[in-house]
Amino acid sequence: MAQAQALLVEKGARGVCTLTLNRPERRNALDGLLTQRLIEELRALQRDRAVRVVILTAAGSVFCGGADLEGMGDNPRGRAIRGAALLLAELMHGLACLDKPVIARVNGSAYGGGVGLIACCDIAVAQASASFVFSEARLGIAPVVIAPYVIQAIGQRQAKRYFLSGEPISSVEAERIGLVHRVVEEADLDETVAQQAAYVLRGGTVALRECKTLAGQWPNEEQRAQAAAQLAKLCQGSEGREGIAAFREKRKPQWPA
Repeated sequence: MAQAQALLVEKGARGVCTLTLNRPERRNALDGLLTQRLIEELRALQRDRAVRVVILTAAGSVFCGGADLEGMGDNPRGRAIRGAALLLAELMHGLACLDKPVIARVNGSAYGGGVGLIACCDIAVAQASASFVFSEARLGIAPVVIAPYVIQAIGQRQAKRYFLSGEPISSVEAERIGLVHRVVEEADLDETVAQQAAYVLRGGTVALRECKTLAGQWPNEEQRAQAAAQLAKLCQGSEGREGIAAFREKRKPQWPA
């Protein structure tokens, strides 16, 4: 599949635009090109006054597998990994700060940065079979870039638990802690998302934009750069190199003493 097709953009009636992550063979993992494509599309949507609601979803059975680690070598270069982390930080910021409502149509499980995408959306509807995992610690790194958005969604106490344990979060638990707002069966997913979009479209465009600004403050440019540098440092450390290598080689990591 050509990389240009990794993100599908569909603009429908009443100002609804659907963005579909379209790398199902890679669990819709965020590589550099897909991340850049998402950033560019969010910038275009920011300027498009005809679009009033954005739906973020994915093809296949997985919503998003997080950052694509398969392309990383055993000792990724600092400049390259920091650049990737900066792109991820820009994506999260652009999604959270988009001046129109974003609804996550969570068609399957999400991992790491994929959970971050959901936390950045304003409304999240998930199918009942979905689960959510913060897998970073198992890779010898930490969810530095997505942490501010996740903490605002589920609170500091819950975030600490799941960042540390890396245990799967069921859809029911995700709804209880505020990561998603509705959990439905797969057959009801489209109807429920459409209903949520219809509710939002009842509001005035300016009013909806102002409502989004009430939610809180997001990391500024300097803070995003610091988070990217911290993530790059973790990836280059002994645990990060071992964790990423173990993931690529499909084995358990052997953590250095």
